[in-house]
Amino acid sequence: MAGQWYAGRTPTPHEDAGSKGGEQARHLRVGMESLHRADPELAGLLDAEIRHQDATLAMIASASVADPSVLAAGGAALSNVTAEGYPAARYHPGAARFDEVELLAIERAKDLFGAQYANVQPHSCSSANLAVLTALIPPGGTLLGLGLDAGGHLTHGSPASVTGRHFNAVHYGLDRLGRIDYAQVAELAHQHRPKVLIAGASAYPRTVDFDRFRAIADSVGAYLLADISHIAGLVAAGEHPSPINAAHITTTSTYKQLGGPRGGLILSGQDHRAPGPDGRTPLFRLMQRAVFPQSQGTPSPATIAAKARAFSLAAGPEFKDTARLIVENAAALAAELSALGYRVLTGGTDNHMVLLDIIDRGPTGVVAERALEQCAILANRNRIPGDTKPPLVTSGLRLGTNILAQRGMGPEQMRECARLVHTVLSATTPLSDTEYLIDPVRAARIREDVKDLCARYPLSVEAGFNNPAALIGAGQ
Repeated sequence: MAGQWYAGRTPTPHEDAGSKGGEQARHLRVGMESLHRADPELAGLLDAEIRHQDATLAMIASASVADPSVLAAGGAALSNVTAEGYPAARYHPGAARFDEVELLAIERAKDLFGAQYANVQPHSCSSANLAVLTALIPPGGTLLGLGLDAGGHLTHGSPASVTGRHFNAVHYGLDRLGRIDYAQVAELAHQHRPKVLIAGASAYPRTVDFDRFRAIADSVGAYLLADISHIAGLVAAGEHPSPINAAHITTTSTYKQLGGPRGGLILSGQDHRAPGPDGRTPLFRLMQRAVFPQSQGTPSPATIAAKARAFSLAAGPEFKDTARLIVENAAALAAELSALGYRVLTGGTDNHMVLLDIIDRGPTGVVAERALEQCAILANRNRIPGDTKPPLVTSGLRLGTNILAQRGMGPEQMRECARLVHTVLSATTPLSDTEYLIDPVRAARIREDVKDLCARYPLSVEAGFNNPAALIGAGQ
């Protein structure tokens, strides 16, 4: 499988030689041949997943597709290396090559985001957030973040997360237009004096004003943590303002929009040497300790290699073209769904995400999610402001355009995607909050339409790639 920001790219001589006879390439070939021979059941499931992804319209906002070279790096023999600690300061021998790989990943992350500090070891953005918060807030201390129902994340102080149990979490919300209520953020900050103010969301379709957040944080002596897990690709490509020098610390996942492996990243810009809560230790040293040994043991060496490869790809012009297309596609998708009669939250989008309030159309979020999946379309249920349904049901639906743009689809195809979603939801008869009926013949017909669209914009390596830049140039 492959994304499209590397479409049409000619392998370098080194890459070509490696694919033919490199030791790592040989290891991967032998491994896959052995897997198919010794464990055909598992191998069959993995092969079936590739076919499934290629024929499925993935409109999941929290996902992107990794380049085959990223996947290959993630399966590297570096996984055999045990290397607690950091480069040149490991607690086990035999990590010389991994030291080089980790330093390469660090430099690429810093270059990509314009940061002065990067920690590439977090296993996820959730673990990165936990490391940062525990380094900056004492047990029982106060954090201020966006509420879960307003689009925040579990690790921003939700009661369901350790961050909501270990700390005193206060939450800000949205104004009547569905935008972040900065006046409320300032009011709550002055009232509760949080140690950390979190700027970021998992379901917010508009631009985040990091400079305004920083001004509020400074006014109460708080550290500003920017969680850009959902918009990291747009930030790296210049399609969304960067928080690197506005926030004290920035965290992100590496897979939601960067086309990387499952993992996290901690970054810091001009404040990387600012003193921590003790008034002496610089933030970058606190972050090092917060990840290891405070919250994680050994890193995942092969995953860090995959991150290094993903950062390199994300620094290329093809990635920037795809990021631009992601934003254009989301706007087109929102406009078409609105024209079809759906209530698009905030009236549109500035990023990759479209949020729908669908409860007035009949189905709940979970019914819509299941009916769409039955028709080979992936979108997820999502709570919305003022939601009266429980988290496993919800009144909203969240859609994203990351993978659609990676396939090479443009705004015209977004209108087609919107109509497919509309056809499914119109054919769905809710029986309860979680049960529904859909005509199997009609569902089969929709699946064929989805399959046809996916075939025109394939993901699989064998099928070839499309070029987002060509779509943009053609004005599609």
